[in-house]
Amino acid sequence: MVAIDGPAGAGKSAAARLLAARLGLGYLDTGAMYRAVALAALERGIQLPPEGSTVEELAALARSLPIRFGGTPQEPRVFLGERDVTQALRSEAVSRAASLVSAVPEVRRELVARQRALGSQGAVVEGRDIGTVVFPDAPVKFFLTARPEVRGQRRHAELASQGVTADLETIVQEIRERDLRDATREVSPMRPAPDAIVVDTSDLTLEQVVATLLAHLRARLATQ
Repeated sequence: MVAIDGPAGAGKSAAARLLAARLGLGYLDTGAMYRAVALAALERGIQLPPEGSTVEELAALARSLPIRFGGTPQEPRVFLGERDVTQALRSEAVSRAASLVSAVPEVRRELVARQRALGSQGAVVEGRDIGTVVFPDAPVKFFLTARPEVRGQRRHAELASQGVTADLETIVQEIRERDLRDATREVSPMRPAPDAIVVDTSDLTLEQVVATLLAHLRARLATQ
């Protein structure tokens, strides 16, 4: 079990997928689960907090939503029932809604239980509270971070590759706002676990990030 946490745009998803492939482990993107709940809430017209009092409805949705994963670590797919929602989960609207949904304690409680069941058999698990809440006893924990400007540029490039036009300054501002929400929420705030290895990916390529993670893993194994 390897836990990888960090803010949006730090490169944790790409690094976790490649690391899982290199180690021959499964891969679990817990953020995709919050995005799936957000997507379903938007499609069903459920009013999101703080405007609406929808805690019970959102918790019930998180509990019953038929989320499942497929594909490979390098090309993961996310399904709601038989519907492939992998691309839909990456939209800006879903990203914003996911940040609001993930701050609801009842939703987190429901999804953490599902995440523990999915990741308990050994995997590279990535998210924002894996090392602190979901798997606090994970033998190896990483916290990936990067400067907001760099993370904004990465997200801007990702959207451009999808043919989506977006304003870079707006993206950076939204990243800063999401960081603040994630770090100050009452339940499971985003922060490095006390024993997490912090890696700044701002000036590293994906291969360099994964090489750094593998080096730390080998060093940790050598001391056990």
